[in-house]
Amino acid sequence: MDTRRPEPRRRPRRRRRTRARGRARGRGRARARGGEPEHAESVGSVGFWEREWQGEPVYEAGWGILPEFQGHGLAVAALTELLAYVGAHGSRDSVHAFPGTDHPASNAVCRRAGFEYLGDVDFEYPPGVPHPSCDWRYRVELPRDGLTPSG
Repeated sequence: MDTRRPEPRRRPRRRRRTRARGRARGRGRARARGGEPEHAESVGSVGFWEREWQGEPVYEAGWGILPEFQGHGLAVAALTELLAYVGAHGSRDSVHAFPGTDHPASNAVCRRAGFEYLGDVDFEYPPGVPHPSCDWRYRVELPRDGLTPSG
């Protein structure tokens, strides 16, 4: 466990529902929805895309939850569904996330979703602008039948 990024205090959980949808060619999105299903509203999103990181083909994930809905586990739930989708339909064996070193909430989302902390990096975001970030990796269990779901 990374002691530099302590667990934030937990808040009571609301009922939640997530829905994941994927698109072809290594892109996907999921929307986190809060509340009862008949009154569900969009409270944020999570997505992934293809990229090359340190010479390897990987997916990168990113997410955002509206401030008034943060702290209730919605980002973790949506990211977990996204990881399951990648495992079932993806062709790359790693998903990386690069939250800022100054963003403990997003680092906690990575930890709770099962990512492994690899260290601090200067990640370019936007391109050409180095941003101190944490490199988190999730190893994807791909289908073992020799076929890739995308092709």
